[in-house]
Amino acid sequence: MRVYTLVENTSLSEDYGNEHGLSLYLETGGHTLLFDAGCGNLFAENAQKLGLDLKNVEYFILSHSHLDHGGGIPRFLQENQTARLYIRERAFDRFYAKRANDEYQLVSIDPTLRDNPRVVRTPDHLMIDENLELFSDVSGQEFPSSANRHLLMREGEAYRQDTFAHEQNLIVEERDHAVLIAGCAHKGIVNIVNRFREKKGRWPDVVIGGFHLYNPTKKRSEDPALVRQIGDFLRRTRAIYYTGHCTGPEAARLLIDQLGDQVRPLSSGLVFNTRDP
Repeated sequence: MRVYTLVENTSLSEDYGNEHGLSLYLETGGHTLLFDAGCGNLFAENAQKLGLDLKNVEYFILSHSHLDHGGGIPRFLQENQTARLYIRERAFDRFYAKRANDEYQLVSIDPTLRDNPRVVRTPDHLMIDENLELFSDVSGQEFPSSANRHLLMREGEAYRQDTFAHEQNLIVEERDHAVLIAGCAHKGIVNIVNRFREKKGRWPDVVIGGFHLYNPTKKRSEDPALVRQIGDFLRRTRAIYYTGHCTGPEAARLLIDQLGDQVRPLSSGLVFNTRDP
């Protein structure tokens, strides 16, 4: 599978814009997908610079409801008239981030998107076809991110801890090769990878996405001891990990120092084949 990084927190070069967000253009042996769309228009601008035509996208996958992943959906709907959008039903609820001044900032996608006829509201597990699979039924509780405490959902007039029932993960399988893609891994990258293994009876070959090891409200990385524990787990899987975005620069550096080339940074403009060594 070929991956084009359209949006990331950093850029491969000054030719590509960056923002706090994620968007990946995926070319498999039989399909073209867009996984997330960043905050707004940047994904489309970088796609054009990379020579990509968004009209060719067959499937749009939203990893979860936060605006740094779904803010670009209106632009995608303008650029592409045919793709189906796979979005969790709970993604149309109201989600907030509690900021340092104790204000609650709305961070969820436009709920009116629910009524778009191209939207497929995905269950806990969905086989799109024999090569593409979505799952959200992650129940493990290992190594939770402290940054999740500042992410809330609103029920009536009350704010409650987000359960991340709006989060889903993508599996792409081609012959003997399996790639797992997670947007922010709010349910924990260890728990998500473990759930993959429960489903498939093996570890993924490649994992792509953010690990949510940085707290933007407190502007602080997770405890280095926790990051090292996660690194110990990642090493045992022998998978290659491409990460950035909400992993945070400090945690990403720690993981790269610990695991070497097993962990590789994502940046806007980065293009790679998941079968490359």
